[in-house]
Amino acid sequence: MSGICTGRVVVVTGAGRGLGRAHALAFAAEGARVVVNDLGVGPDGTPDDDGPARRVADEIRAAGGDAVPHTGDVATADGAASLVTTALRTYGRLDTLVNNAGFLRDRMLVNLGEDDWDAVVRVHLRGHFLPLRHAAAHWRAETKAGRAPAARIVNTSSGAGLLGSVGQGAYSAAKAGIVALTLVAAAELARYGVQVNAIAPAARTRMTEGVFAEAMAAPGTGFDAMAPENVSPLVVWLGSAASTGVTGRVFEAEGGRITVMEGWTPGPTADKGARWTPGEAGETALELLGEAHPPRPVYGT
Repeated sequence: MSGICTGRVVVVTGAGRGLGRAHALAFAAEGARVVVNDLGVGPDGTPDDDGPARRVADEIRAAGGDAVPHTGDVATADGAASLVTTALRTYGRLDTLVNNAGFLRDRMLVNLGEDDWDAVVRVHLRGHFLPLRHAAAHWRAETKAGRAPAARIVNTSSGAGLLGSVGQGAYSAAKAGIVALTLVAAAELARYGVQVNAIAPAARTRMTEGVFAEAMAAPGTGFDAMAPENVSPLVVWLGSAASTGVTGRVFEAEGGRITVMEGWTPGPTADKGARWTPGEAGETALELLGEAHPPRPVYGT
């Protein structure tokens, strides 16, 4: 087997279904050896099926690839550490980490309980931070030992994290946090040969099947724009050595479309050179807003 990831060892979290499964299969098809992580829970994070990681690993092996399952909770220190250890003990190296695990507990803010908030932020944000930290520690040690890696991290944000989404306060906050974490990690880890990027995908998964249920293949084309497999080619490229020089970026990916997201940039500004009064500040703010581009609407409004 040959491809742009031949010889690389790739870890994908939340890889038992949906986007994660598509990523794992796509990496394997390009020659990577894959650690398939999935805790085996329902769409809201409650205990469910404990076998999806093993099934995907079996699927990869049946197709002639090489994969091993991992069923630990990556939002715990032990689970994240064992994820990295599994790659190193099984394959002797780690080249790429794809953080993808997550679930939803949608509520309007006035009905959003603390437990639901904590659970969503935990799996998305802590579940990104801990595997990233353990992988980065390994790559730092490799660099100090004179074995500079061509390491890659691909994080998973969302349009909800970029624009907000009604009824998804916890999810949007966590996904926005992942973007900031990506930018910091890209800056801090560059010295160790680690590139860190994020994607904001749109695809039909267990979490979005209600939204995209009717977005099927266009008549006569056979192209299903909402298939999760459409997102994976970009993830595979970002996770390969071919993406050298690309770091600290956020990409939207949906169907056949890839967009580089440019984030917050300075807009109209005014400088009095002294302290404003509240009235002056308000008047100036309104003038600046009149010159600024209107914000894109929050999803669901």
